[in-house]
Amino acid sequence: MLKVYLILLLAVLCEGVGSTCLQASQQFTRFWPSVGVVAGFGSAFYLMMIVLKYMPLGITYAIWSGLGICLTAFLGWLFFKQGVDFPAILGMALIVAGIVVINLYSKTATH
Repeated sequence: MLKVYLILLLAVLCEGVGSTCLQASQQFTRFWPSVGVVAGFGSAFYLMMIVLKYMPLGITYAIWSGLGICLTAFLGWLFFKQGVDFPAILGMALIVAGIVVINLYSKTATH
């Protein structure tokens, strides 16, 4: 099962790269960042498809999107100097807490 979570984490990383490239592409007017969007999201969906063989869609998507939100906010701050205020940090902490609760206590987290 650890392998499945590693694949899901890799899918989250690819989604973060795709989202960061989306901002950098400047509405698809820059070639290489635009390629990064397609490669990042394409890889993320492919990896998520693999994970869906072992985990239910709702749980997979909750983890993928929740961690993706946090990663994308961090990358936006790191590369584009986009501010994140305390309520946003608190909200993202609650998202992560929800993911932890799902994985620790939900019987639907795995098949």
